Amino acid sequence: MRIGPFELANTLFVAPMAGVTDRPFRRLCKRLGAGYAVSEMVTSRKDLWDSLKTSRRANHDGEVAPIAVQIAGTEPIMMAEAAAYNIARGAQIIDINMGCPAKKVCNKWAGSALMQDETLALRIVEAVVTACAPHGVPVTLKMRTGWCQQHKNALAIARAAESAGIAMLTVHGRTREQGYKGEAEYDTIAAVKAALSIPVVANGDITSPAKARAVLQATGADALMIGRAAQGRPWIFREIAHFLATGEVLPPPRVRDVQAWLTEHLHDHYDLYGEFTGVRTARKHIGWYVRALPGGEEFRAHMNTLQTCEQQLLAVSDFFNRLAASQERLPTAGAPLADEAEPQTREAA
Repeated sequence: MRIGPFELANTLFVAPMAGVTDRPFRRLCKRLGAGYAVSEMVTSRKDLWDSLKTSRRANHDGEVAPIAVQIAGTEPIMMAEAAAYNIARGAQIIDINMGCPAKKVCNKWAGSALMQDETLALRIVEAVVTACAPHGVPVTLKMRTGWCQQHKNALAIARAAESAGIAMLTVHGRTREQGYKGEAEYDTIAAVKAALSIPVVANGDITSPAKARAVLQATGADALMIGRAAQGRPWIFREIAHFLATGEVLPPPRVRDVQAWLTEHLHDHYDLYGEFTGVRTARKHIGWYVRALPGGEEFRAHMNTLQTCEQQLLAVSDFFNRLAASQERLPTAGAPLADEAEPQTREAA
C-alpha cells in the first residue's frame, strides 16, 4: 500500500491519540509490527507553536519514515499554515483531524464538529491540499461516521474530500455523539470504501487478531488503524500481522520481552520529556502495560508515588523480575482500555 510516494511496510496503522502517540510510542509500535503511525494532533493556532507541548509533538528526531503529522483547527488559512509549519519540521504526510470527539476540541468547532459544516470542512481540505502540493506532501483525512445517529454524512464528505485531492481516508465507526461508547459499526466504512478509489482505512474496536480479520472482511478496507488496544500492548501489531498472514495465533509474549520493551519505551520517554514531566506522563503507560497482570493494580498505585526516573525503572525491573520467576509468558495478551479512560489519553479521532 502507498500514500503518495511512500510505500508502507504493511497495512496496520497506529491511530493518533492525544497524550499517547508521542514519538517514543510511535517508534516502539513501528518496531513491533506497525507499518505506519500518525502523530498526536498539532494545533493550527500560531500562538501555541512555540509552546513546549507543540515543540515536542513537532520533534521527529530518529523517527522511521514516513513521518505523518495530524493537524487540527477550524480556519482554512490557519490549517494551511499549520501544514506548512509541520512540513518545515519534517512532516512527510499531513493528516487532517475531523474525528476527535473531545469536548475541548469540539466546543471550538474543530475535530468531528467540522462534520456539521460540510462546506467549511471541504474548504479546509482544499486549503491544506493546496498548501502541501508544492512540497509533494500527500494529505490524508480522519473522520467519524457523522455528528450523530440522525446525521451520518461520512459518505458525502468522503466523496468531496477525494475530489479535492485527499490521498487516503480513515473512518472511525462511531459518531461524535457516541464518543467511545457502544460498539463501532462498519457498514458506513464499507459504503465509503465502495464509493472511493483512494485507500480507505477502518478504525474502531479492533482489539484482537480475530477482530482485525472480521473488520477487514466486513468493510473491504485497505488497512486497519488501531488505537486504544495498543496502549500498553504495542506488540498487538505483530500479533495481527502474523494472524492475517498465517491464520495462527501467536502465544502471549514472554515476560522478559515485555520487560525489555517497556524499559526501552521508558528510556526513550524520559529522553523526550525530561525527568519531571517524563516521570508523570510515564505513569499511564506503565499502568497500561501491567493492568492485566497479577498484582498490576497494586503496582499501579505504588507507581503513582514514585518521583524519579531511577525509582520508576527500579520498580518496573523488580515487578517483572518477580513475574518472570513464576511464569515465562504473560497470562493474557492484554485488554483494550475501558471507555472511561481519561480524556487526555483518548484517541484523537
